[in-house]
Amino acid sequence: MEKTKIINDDSVNILITIDENYIKPLRVLLYSLRQTNPRENMTIWLAHDHIEVAQLEKLHQFVAQLGFVLHTIKVDTSLWASAPTFKQYPPEMYFRLLCGQYLPKTLHRVIYLDPDILVINPIRPLANMPLKGQMLAASSHMGLTGISQTINHLRLGTRQVYFNSGVMLMDLDMMRQRVDMKAILSVIQQYGKELILPDQDILNYLYGDEILSLPEEIWNYDTRDNIMHYAKSFGSVDMRWVMENTVILHYCGRPKPWEKSNSINPFIMLYQHYEQLLAISGL
Repeated sequence: MEKTKIINDDSVNILITIDENYIKPLRVLLYSLRQTNPRENMTIWLAHDHIEVAQLEKLHQFVAQLGFVLHTIKVDTSLWASAPTFKQYPPEMYFRLLCGQYLPKTLHRVIYLDPDILVINPIRPLANMPLKGQMLAASSHMGLTGISQTINHLRLGTRQVYFNSGVMLMDLDMMRQRVDMKAILSVIQQYGKELILPDQDILNYLYGDEILSLPEEIWNYDTRDNIMHYAKSFGSVDMRWVMENTVILHYCGRPKPWEKSNSINPFIMLYQHYEQLLAISGL
């Protein structure tokens, strides 16, 4: 594990957990973060298991050019040997559940972001948001993809809102006290074959009552649900509203915006615009 450097108390701390397959979209995410937060101090915490040293060195150089600080932390995946994983859900997805154990004790809160994200407005308000005594803050996708909430209630016997784990504000001090590896492994053993979105299901099952609900159209906008947001708001949440108010666009599901596809998702063009800006930036 990398030695911890002095943490800038004024910095926005971002946690990413990926394998080498997601380095390219991570670069786009970080580039969007810099473009829309030009004067912010940012510290990026990257948890991984086996990204090659050469890849990490290139990533360190890229992040330094953006003006951010990068800490890489190698996490052993052997703890998750019994946990269900899939091609699109590698073992690294579980790292966020126990991030309080491997992030430095001097770090008290962090924003977790999935790599399939664009940040299109300032993120500081999320970093400073009061958690009102809750351990986490997250959004629930209640549109066309909200069916997972009903499925989760049936599968796991839960009753609270089903939260998406792709964007979370985390109180690390509370997580160090409350999140228990034995409890997580127990859920995996009991429900392993029924877990559809494994780490997200576990998060909701064990800690759903300790999550502050955030408005999804601002903090975790599922780009598949743009028609639903437009209809539910009687036309007020249109593209202009999103560009002015939404902070985080989340490209959930398939196809991903960096993949060749015939998707009609209007937000894919915006993602490809950031890809092109990064390509011509020379970074």
